[in-house]
Amino acid sequence: MHFFLIILIGLALGYGVLMLWYSLGWTRLRKFTLTGQQAGKTLVTVIIPARDEAANLPALLEALRQQTYDAALLEIIVIDDFSTDDTAAVVTGFQADNVHLLQLKGHLDAQQRLNSYKKKAIEIAISQATGDLIVTTDADCVMGPRWIETIVQFYEKHQPKFIAAPVSFYKEHNFFKKLQSLDFMTMQGITGAAAQLEAGTMCNGANLAYEKQAFYDVGGFSGIDNIASGDDMLLMYKIYSAYPDGVMYLKSEDAVVRTLAVDTLKDFMNQRIRWSSKADKYEDKRITWVLLLVYLFNACLLVMGIIAIFMPVWWPWFLIVLLFKVTLELYFLLPVARFFNKTELLVWFIPGQLFHIPYIVVAGWLGKFGSYQWKGRQVN
Repeated sequence: MHFFLIILIGLALGYGVLMLWYSLGWTRLRKFTLTGQQAGKTLVTVIIPARDEAANLPALLEALRQQTYDAALLEIIVIDDFSTDDTAAVVTGFQADNVHLLQLKGHLDAQQRLNSYKKKAIEIAISQATGDLIVTTDADCVMGPRWIETIVQFYEKHQPKFIAAPVSFYKEHNFFKKLQSLDFMTMQGITGAAAQLEAGTMCNGANLAYEKQAFYDVGGFSGIDNIASGDDMLLMYKIYSAYPDGVMYLKSEDAVVRTLAVDTLKDFMNQRIRWSSKADKYEDKRITWVLLLVYLFNACLLVMGIIAIFMPVWWPWFLIVLLFKVTLELYFLLPVARFFNKTELLVWFIPGQLFHIPYIVVAGWLGKFGSYQWKGRQVN
């Protein structure tokens, strides 16, 4: 047991260094502020893959209609992924000249089996896009009116090949959704910090922008198209490998995209298993090693907690390490929560550890060795 304690303390120290490093990165990451001069040169195509999203699309399409960016330079493509609801009708019935519908069934046979329909949908949409800058988001998202204007102004100023931008949950009406929001906000903070520190490449497909030409220069999704997830981070790494100085993070409140937390524990676990399933697929092994450190630390902490139930002598050690973890994470998360205007959620952080630690262990294991369901499909 003493050997186990030594291992746990070693992992805790490594985790502590990691979180302090990320705190430094987030602090150093400068905010981008819109200038008075409105950007107006770049042709933009927003691509929205959608499967059974009839209930969510009206809010997104209305948010896109309210964009301050010149509508003549903005194209919106919704690509319907074999929806069984009125997704297509919602798009075709929306009154906006720059909103267009593509349907995956026009390019694939319904019986054809893919491991990543989303990548195929994005790939087809890009082939039809007129924009030079591709922006992707999800059908259950909304954003402020200056979203595209902010992205374009950042792009025209810095000329990156790939832009990762912030995503936040909203409508957190219950404890479960508040915990999801806290967890997701932590990941967003790490995304920005890692970009600033050049310590790995992370992003979320709900808020990305990249040059169409850069997408084709790196072969698009070729080589990663058989992986169920990764239309965001795996593509980001391909572009980063070709253009090491061409990947940037856009830290701006005007660029935040808001998305919905899932409603059930089953959907939550399927979502997190899907995200963790690509942990060993990154060619940037810095990310793999970081994920392994985080996983082992949480797994050992969970084991110690279980042991302490039967051997009370271990309770002091467990509580000390848990307090160490909570203090570090709160130190990192406080400025991130201020950026997202969600400091009120931090009161749920400590009780949320009872949920957070087990889910990290279970989702990480099943992401490697299990399968999951997503959008009504079983994925291996």
